[in-house]
Parts: sequence; C-alpha cells; structure tokens
Amino acid sequence: MQCQFVTAEPNFGISNIRVILDINLKMTWIWLLVLFGRTLIILDSVCNCKVQLNHRRMSFHRTQLDENHHKIHSRERRDSTASPTPTFTVCNLLLTPSEQRALDHNTHETGFHGDDGSSFTLTWVGDGTGVILVLSTISSPLDSLGGTSRLYRSSDYGKSFYDISNLINNTFIRKDFGILPGPGNSQQVILTADSPVLDNTGGVIFTSTDAGVSFKSVQLPFHPAQPITFHFLNPEYLVVISIDGGLWISVNFGDVWTKVHDGTYSYTWGSGINLFFSFSPTGTVEADRRGELLLKRTKDLGKTFTTVAHSIFSFGYIGGFLFTSVIETLGAPRVLYVSSDQGDHFEKAKLPSASSDQFYSVLDGDEDMIFMHVDDPGEDSYFGTVYTSDDRGTVYTKSLERHLFAGEGKSDFTNITSLRGVYLTNVLEEDGRIRTVISFNRGGDWRPLNKPQNVECGEDAQNCNLHIHGEHSRFNGITPMLPLSDPTAIGFVIAHGSVGDSISSTRPDVYVSEDGGYTWRGSLMGAHHYSILDSGSLIVAVEAHPRDGQINTIKFSTDEGQCWKVYNFTEQPIFFAGLASEPGTKTLNISVWGYRPDDNGQPMWVAVTIDLNSILTRECSTRDYVQWLAHATEGGDSTTNGCVLGYKEIFLRLKTLSVCRNGRNYVVSRRNSPCPCTREDYSCDYGYYRHVNSSECVRQLDTTDPALDLCLNGSVEELITSGYRKIPSNKCEGGFTPLHRDGTVNKHCGNSSQLSTASPYPETPVSVTCPAPLSKETMVLIVVCIGVVIILLVAVASAVYIVSKMIHRNRAPAYHFSALQLQEDPEIVAVSNGTSVDSDDDLIE
Repeated sequence: MQCQFVTAEPNFGISNIRVILDINLKMTWIWLLVLFGRTLIILDSVCNCKVQLNHRRMSFHRTQLDENHHKIHSRERRDSTASPTPTFTVCNLLLTPSEQRALDHNTHETGFHGDDGSSFTLTWVGDGTGVILVLSTISSPLDSLGGTSRLYRSSDYGKSFYDISNLINNTFIRKDFGILPGPGNSQQVILTADSPVLDNTGGVIFTSTDAGVSFKSVQLPFHPAQPITFHFLNPEYLVVISIDGGLWISVNFGDVWTKVHDGTYSYTWGSGINLFFSFSPTGTVEADRRGELLLKRTKDLGKTFTTVAHSIFSFGYIGGFLFTSVIETLGAPRVLYVSSDQGDHFEKAKLPSASSDQFYSVLDGDEDMIFMHVDDPGEDSYFGTVYTSDDRGTVYTKSLERHLFAGEGKSDFTNITSLRGVYLTNVLEEDGRIRTVISFNRGGDWRPLNKPQNVECGEDAQNCNLHIHGEHSRFNGITPMLPLSDPTAIGFVIAHGSVGDSISSTRPDVYVSEDGGYTWRGSLMGAHHYSILDSGSLIVAVEAHPRDGQINTIKFSTDEGQCWKVYNFTEQPIFFAGLASEPGTKTLNISVWGYRPDDNGQPMWVAVTIDLNSILTRECSTRDYVQWLAHATEGGDSTTNGCVLGYKEIFLRLKTLSVCRNGRNYVVSRRNSPCPCTREDYSCDYGYYRHVNSSECVRQLDTTDPALDLCLNGSVEELITSGYRKIPSNKCEGGFTPLHRDGTVNKHCGNSSQLSTASPYPETPVSVTCPAPLSKETMVLIVVCIGVVIILLVAVASAVYIVSKMIHRNRAPAYHFSALQLQEDPEIVAVSNGTSVDSDDDLIE
C-alpha cells in the first residue's frame, strides 16, 4: 500500500497485482507490487474474498527525483514521436460568489513548522473514520545510526494535525514499513520501530486499537525481516518472517507471538485462514538451491501442517488459484502447476513453452479466470502474447498478440473497474509504434479506441485513434498517473492520452469516458493529477507541470469532466508533492500536499485540505438518476444490444447535469437479465484461434490432433472439441451451443512429480513393526476379507465413475493434453488478498 507520490498508482484493481517472471540463465529477477485491499467481498468457498484495491498508505518526498531517473531502462524506449497532439477546447466555468465563500470557509491549511523531515508517509486508519496518521522521517546517511521521526494524527480528514510523538516515546519508526493499518473497518494500526539488530534480541512494535488515540509498546522475541501481515478478515491474526527465517504468528493482535516454523522463505494467506509458506528443509535458502523448497499449508494458524508441493522454486496466490513453479527433475526447466482447491490437487498449466530468455507474468486474475502474459522468444523482444485461462486456471487460450511489456518490468494492462469485462492495454506494432487496444468481453476480442468526440486528427495521421498512456509512459516520465476508474462511478474513466496513429512522447492531455471506454472526450490540456470523489459526482485535478513549479489552484468538475471550475486554495503557492484523499471514492475531502520556504528560509511541509461538501450541498434524490444500459450501441438489436458475457446490466446512474452528492451510503443499483448464447460468448479452445473481424474459431496449423485428454480423478477421458469454450463467468442461456463428445480411455493420468492430493509426507516419523507369522485360520480369514473388499471396491469404482460423469457435465473440466510435449519454464506469478509477502521471488529486486 505504499508508493512514491510522484509515481502514484490510483487505480490498480485486481488488474495491477502482478509478478513478472524473468527466467534467465545468468540472472532470475522479479518485480512484485502488492497493495493492501480496502474492501473484502465474500464470494464462495474456493476464493472467499475478492480484493478491491485502493491506497491506504502513500509517501512523498520533498527532494525532487533525479532527472535521469526515468532515463535508465533495461530495454530501449519505444515511444514514437507522432505529429503534434491535436488540440481541443476546454470548458472552463467561473466560480459563483457563493461557491467562492463556501470554499474559502471550508479550506484548512496546516504548516508543519520546525519539521525538517525529508519524507512524509500518510496512512488512513479505518473506513470512514477520518483518521490519518502521518510519519515524518529523516534517515541517517549511515543506516546503523538510524534517524529521527515524528508522528502526527488527524481525526477530521486532514483539516488539522497534532504531534503525538510522545505517545510512542519519540521512538524512531521505520520509514519503509513503519505504519501498518488493519483491514476494513478496524481501527487497529501497528507501528514498527527501527531497532538495531546487534543491540537488541528483538524488535519493538506499538499497537493501537483506537485509531491512534493510544499506543501499547510490545517487545518482540525476533526482528521482523518484512512487514507484519494482517489476515484480510480478522485483524487479530498476524504473521511475519524474522530475519533468521522463522515464521511467527500472533492470534491476539501482537500481544503474544509463537514461532511455528524455521527456514521459511515466503508466505501468503489463502482462502479462509489457510496460510501457505515455502521453506527449506536445510534451514537456509541459497539462490541455486531454491528448487529444493517445499510448500506447506496450515489450516489452524500453525498448529498442524500439510506439505502440498515439493521441489518448488517459487509460488503465488491470486483469485483463489495457487501457483507453484516446480523443478520436476534435477537440471530440468521449471514447470507451472495450478491448484484451485487450496493445494489439495494440482494440474500442470497448458501454456506454450518458454525459453531461458522469456518470462511469464500474471496480469490479472479473479475466481473465474487468469490473464497470463508470455514473452515472445528472443532477448529484449519487448512484447509477448496474452492468454486467458479456463475456470480452473490450467488451460489457456490466446487472447492478444504483440502485447507490450517493457524491460523495466511494467505492463500497461489495465482493468477498467467502472464497467464489467473491460480491459485496455498497449501493443507494440511491427513498425515500432505503440498503440492502444481495448476489450469489452474479458479478452475475447480487442479493438482500437475510438477518436474522441471533440478532437480532430492532424492531416498527417493515417489512422485517427485515441491511445492511452500507462505504466510504460509513466516510467519514462511522460505522465504522472495511470488511468483511473472505480466500481461506484459507473462507466467513468479518466486517463492521459494522445490522438493520432500511435502514442506520442510529447505532452499528453486528459481524456474522459462516460461509458466504460466506448466513447471518449478531451477534458483537460496537459498532464494532471486527478481523483474521483463521492462515487463519481465530483472529479478533482491539479496541474502536474506548472510553468514555475508551484501551484495554488485546484480544478473540479461536477459533470464528469465536461466543464471545470478553478479554485485558488492558498495565497502562498507551494511546490506540489501529492494529491491525497481517503481511499475509495466516498469522501468529499481532498488534500493538496507540498512545501514552501518557512520564515527562516527552510523548506516547510504544507497540507491544504478542501471540504467539497460545501459545493455539493444537496443529497441526490431518485429524480437525479437515470436508467442506463451498459455496453449498448446505437441501432443495436434489442435482443442482443448490451449483451456482454451472457447478460445485460441496467444501472441507475447519476445524471451528468445533476449537482448533488451520492453520499457515503450510496450503493450502485443494477438489474441483470440473461442473453441467448452466441459465438462471442465462447473463447477459442486450446489449438484454435479467431481470424481478425471473425467470431469463428479455426484450428491452428501446428495442432493437428483434435483429441484432447481429460484427466479426472486419475483416469483419462477423451474430449473431441469443436474449438469453443465458454468464457468463465459467462451467464448466457440457450442459443449457440458447440457440439462435443467424450469417451473413456483406459489409462492412468496424473504427474508423480507434483502432488495430486495433499501431503503424502508424514509430518512426524512413523514407526513400523513386523508382525509375527500368521496361522492357517488367520490366512483363510484374510482371503475371505480380501474378497469382500474387492466387491466393495468395484461398487465404489462404479459410483465414482457415475459421479465423475456428473461433475464433467456440470463443471468445466481440467484438460490434460497427453500428446502435447512442452518445454515449459515459467516462473511464479501474482498474489492477492491483501498480503505483503506472497511469493518466493518478492525479495529479489
């Protein structure tokens, strides 16, 4: 949940929880970004939570980043300089006198006099509490000497702050993971002190259960190597790895800690209170011995353990899927196994082979489907292919070719959370240009973005489309923010973009969409920081690159970016550091952070908080909302218009011209209705693909055998596919139904190198004694018993077969392609559910 403010990432969704896997003979590296979730939604027993990600913690620095920071790349820059960006007219409105007075009365400025901290870290504690803890830190040039810090608290959304450093005895709090807020509505928070390892047997933490009103000092019996991790539902459960590899668990919010395992390398929470962790049987983990790691699971917080996989190199967890990267035999390439039942059973992922200079990356995932990027062959190829999985995470289908993946470990793949099924990303064309494509059906097909309605392309442009700047552009310093959307602001998207043949490396402008990306409109000229407030009824923005480097104004819009009003929030301009609001979009308070010279000429941190409730004074009523059919197009057939992934969604959405507030109790209102199935409701099965502008799946030339083997409960059934597989989570009824048939093949299936059931390894030694010789009567009795057992086994086998057929009819099967010989070498993947230490690779940078 921490980010540098100059590279703030306001909209990650589950789409930006990603681990990049680079398998190289000389070096194996991985970039991991894990953000704590704000809201946890119970779904089902396979994945009992879905994480809606928003920032609760953000950091910004007074010193500016080195100008060369964004010019260091492991792969060359691929942005192509297009013709000058077409201009559009920005709609600016004047503040009314009453609005000016109201904003002046509700603007609160705080100067942190005498605080010479080089960095400030903001953390929101609890949902809707208005409590912010701010950690000011000065780090010593020598790590061994520590540093100094101050702790401030606000209980009114940043309108006023109080120094509470005395509550923690002015202890120096760690800068990197010093403040850890509890999940959801808990008012629990943990401060981790920076304790020298050589002088103390253990570290110190401060815990609070009242959102920072008071703190309790706790002496730890260990030194934490990583951030302490809350369980995503119960903040009393804590877990952390110590610097000596011990796995420590607390079930009473840190009062008492128990060491439950040694030699631990990494861990992640799974479903419920399942906890997975990798460890070395020898107690130490060396880089060249990581293929000997074991993966364990505990279902009771460390009381008992089950070994679920062995010979793993790394592992990860996302959307209810557990991934393990396994070295099956010494010297062999790593292969990827996936479990959808918390490690009880694993299946090998069916993906194209990956050589040593390629990598795999999980781009997005939930309980139904995984998006996987597979790098194309060749060193520094800069692009690859996106595949989508079935609902078991094992069989993958090609979704998008030439997907851009720059060498800095950044992908532009973005989930538009304000409308179901929408993703956008960038592709690297053969001519070296970067272009944006969007999918409205979870990767079923992709298309260019339409030209913004109020923008005309230049005469030199051969194709006039909008192209969105993502991670690649932000890393190169072209844009300050990523595209932003929110599930409560239905259909709304705000992003930086350029119009023309491709993405331009010149100054981007701000564009908005009201319908989830179907249509766009130019909104603001130049780069901005922006935020969505009150579930979309209010949008705020601050210019990112003012001419003199200082700002004193903020812009806001009550009509989804059609028109903007400008408010001067301070008489003394500040050097801008960050724009901050409470996580989520429920608040109407926005804070502008920066610094300016104090009376003595030293830089002073300044926070200006504006309460925009004074602008939206009226609560929205039913007349302020209108019915809106998502994904609908003009002139579309009434039966299928708006059908995406098998059903229509009709929302009650705020009218664009309604100036009112949704409020904290606002809940999105929607009504669903099923649609008849069409070919668009099916993705192409393994070995099939779609031609451009065609919905028909045709066979790939390199896969000539149409027979696929289904491995179900250890036996093989042959499946003859017609090339179609229903997209996971699709709810269409009737209509197009592809034909297939299956038959029994009398052979065993499964892979002995990866466990097919949980733990054949006993956790404690088992003693075996030899029995005495048997008598003749005993032998006769044994023979009779064996006969009875055989009869019972035949009956059970028949029942299992019947049940397996029922399962086959009612659940998408896990395919096992016995004829497919892959040299798979994927590395492990992404993680979810609000943990901070989730795969064996997250410590490698």
